[in-house]
Amino acid sequence: MRAVCWNGKRDIRTETVPDPRIINPRDAIIQTELTAICGSDLHLYNGNIPTMRAGDILGHEFLGSVVEIGSAVKNLHVGDRVIVPFPIACGNCFHCAREEYSFCDNSNPNAWMTETIYGQSPAGLFGYSHMLGGYAGGQAEYARVPYADVGPVKIPSNLSAEQTLFLTDILPTGYQAAENCAIQRGDAVAVWGCGPVGQFAIQSALLLGAEHVIAIDRVPERLEMARSQSQAIALNYETVDVAEELREITGGRGPDACIDAVGMAIHCCRKGGTVSIPGVYGGFVDKFPMGAAFAKGLTLKMGQSHVQKYVSPLLARIEAGEIDPSFVITHRMSLEEAPHAYEIFNNKEEQCIKVVLKP
Repeated sequence: MRAVCWNGKRDIRTETVPDPRIINPRDAIIQTELTAICGSDLHLYNGNIPTMRAGDILGHEFLGSVVEIGSAVKNLHVGDRVIVPFPIACGNCFHCAREEYSFCDNSNPNAWMTETIYGQSPAGLFGYSHMLGGYAGGQAEYARVPYADVGPVKIPSNLSAEQTLFLTDILPTGYQAAENCAIQRGDAVAVWGCGPVGQFAIQSALLLGAEHVIAIDRVPERLEMARSQSQAIALNYETVDVAEELREITGGRGPDACIDAVGMAIHCCRKGGTVSIPGVYGGFVDKFPMGAAFAKGLTLKMGQSHVQKYVSPLLARIEAGEIDPSFVITHRMSLEEAPHAYEIFNNKEEQCIKVVLKP
């Protein structure tokens, strides 16, 4: 089969590799219908995540049709169209029982690697280094899905692949980021970073009752998307004093909640507010303003999305017409064009906000 492979820093190639096969009775093989490049994939592209190996297959946002199932998988049938959540979860451990799927204790066979860096290991992830399991990703014609009796969710026939693809990661990630803010009706929420996750955090904040959402970025097309798709107040941090503008918008108090951008968010958030961090931070953050966070009594909430928890309720919102996630797609390309797609996404060229790839 053809697959998008990592071969070193900024060296992405579409190569011919062996087809995946059933290894465990709880596995399924998915024929990929559509896949996407995530902003966190750029950490791999730029060589910022350790334990990558040449030839690793990338991608953790994908959906497709079931072509083979293991003997223990009873909830799926060959021919089912499914979305596949990016955290791999066993469904049985302490954390899975609490719907904390991205903390699964059993899905990372290389947990010792991650424990060395972080103290404890999160769940295994598709296509995201050997310290997170070494699993082949979904930017390929086929993918093996472990614990297929827990993760994949069937796609209703009335919804398209583009409408449902982002249930695999970035829509639940943006929604969880907004949910973490404990938004009350009428709140003002500031979102730093208007890439795809930021766009979904903006829409999710509005779905959860925010009155004002302020979108902060420097890329014109991202700010325009936030304005046109979500009616957000857009601020370009290169041309305005963001802290001053936020005080003006909120009557001098500051936003009730801030999403991402740790340093500025902590200084701008109102006293007693919440800072939600969905962004992938790979290591240590220097000059973190802990004193300000303490003095203002802020609540900090962060972490990988527990995607499986959110798929069904968000799928219902899509079916009800409350949100159509496909609005973030700016580029549709083939799997063979993946090297170019990574380049323009990384360099913010050609007004690229989100790329989907069709095998």
